[in-house]
Amino acid sequence: MEARLDYLAAPTAGKALKHFMSAGRTITEGPLPATTRELVSLRVSQINGCAFCIDMHTKEAAAAGESPVRLNLVAAWREATVFTEAERAALELAEEGTRVADAAGGVGDDVWAAAAKYYDEDQLTALAILVAFMNAANRLNIINQQPAGDYQPGSFH
Repeated sequence: MEARLDYLAAPTAGKALKHFMSAGRTITEGPLPATTRELVSLRVSQINGCAFCIDMHTKEAAAAGESPVRLNLVAAWREATVFTEAERAALELAEEGTRVADAAGGVGDDVWAAAAKYYDEDQLTALAILVAFMNAANRLNIINQQPAGDYQPGSFH
């Protein structure tokens, strides 16, 4: 499979993606724990079926020391005992923020309150932006049929 477009070669897309990727770096450098960031990115990508982002965030998390057990259980985090309460709250917020059509009301007050128990306002802001960013990145890759499997950790740093 080949990507439909070379986003970086098109003048308009290249300019827009320069800013988009800069926003992604800002999130990476932000106040969210790296583990939480990778778990949330992976879960959003699983929900959306973005193979490229699943490949990327699985490999980035593993390179940062995340265990294979936890990575394999992200898709079933509710039944898994390997995640902290803070991670579970972030994963639930990520799911509701991604499944907005399914959740009918978006992120519920109870889900928000659970996340607010573990994350301060700056971290909650970063979490909300991360969920929105990942949903946008997933859609760009899915529309483009971006191939997965060859990602090397650190490629976007």
